[in-house]
Amino acid sequence: MTDIRSLSYFVAQIENLDAWRQYAEDVLGMMTSPAPGGGLYLKMDERPFRMLIVEGPQACYLASGWELSGERAFEALLARLAKADVPYELGDAVICEQRGVQALAIVRDPAGNRHELTWGHRSDCQPFVSPQGVPRFLTGDMGLGHTVLPAPRFDECRAFYRDLLGFEVSDVFNFRAAPDAPPVRIHFLHCANPRHHSLAIAEYDVPSKCVHVMVEVENMTEVGRALDRVTAHGVPLSATLGQHLNDRMTSFYVKTPSGFDLEYGCGGLQVDWDEHSAFEFTRVSLWGHDFSVGRQAAAQGEVQ
Repeated sequence: MTDIRSLSYFVAQIENLDAWRQYAEDVLGMMTSPAPGGGLYLKMDERPFRMLIVEGPQACYLASGWELSGERAFEALLARLAKADVPYELGDAVICEQRGVQALAIVRDPAGNRHELTWGHRSDCQPFVSPQGVPRFLTGDMGLGHTVLPAPRFDECRAFYRDLLGFEVSDVFNFRAAPDAPPVRIHFLHCANPRHHSLAIAEYDVPSKCVHVMVEVENMTEVGRALDRVTAHGVPLSATLGQHLNDRMTSFYVKTPSGFDLEYGCGGLQVDWDEHSAFEFTRVSLWGHDFSVGRQAAAQGEVQ
């Protein structure tokens, strides 16, 4: 497995940064600050940012930032891409400064999802002090959480992540809208950290270019407090509180200002990969996670 350590950050776009600033501070309980070269940093641990929001005409997810252990691992991965004739672009000084890394390479998967491969993150060692009193988010060596990306060219995408980037399958889910409907594949992938999955790929497209991202807090009390803030600020739920079968995360889903969902949860599995056996699960959740509330909210919005 290649030396991708974690999902270091993601980049999203929106026309008005204030929408994300209020959402991050008032609902998620994260700190915000201006980003070098424009944009908004969202801070959730000792690093300057884990989410970067930039201005643009379309509300969407732009990129996933993957952290490698160092320069040798970075160069080895670029050599693997070159050998496979997969094009990549080295980031210039401006983008490296904004992302706070020593070097960065941009590559796209077969479905067009943008990935930023990086090494040598910058840290100012400043503490995280949540405006909503969130004690901490579970990050560190496990990264910011996970991201779920659309992969309509599924077989090609799966090969790209497995054979080139070095991800391994944690488990798989074959979603069926009806008993006789063809399955829609969703594969959950891990890299070099204990988090059950840092990436998942889904065999369909979405306008926002991301199905959801996940952030994790340390206990159910903080999940409940966040759910109260969602209600207080009138943010649409995408799914009710529930517990997933595969990674055991207890969470709810909420819409972000950039159109994709955010899962806010606690209690996610941390796996010893030497002892793990990949498997197929046949239901999304042990209990809860009613996604119909999100579809109802979207339908009401279209009517209005």
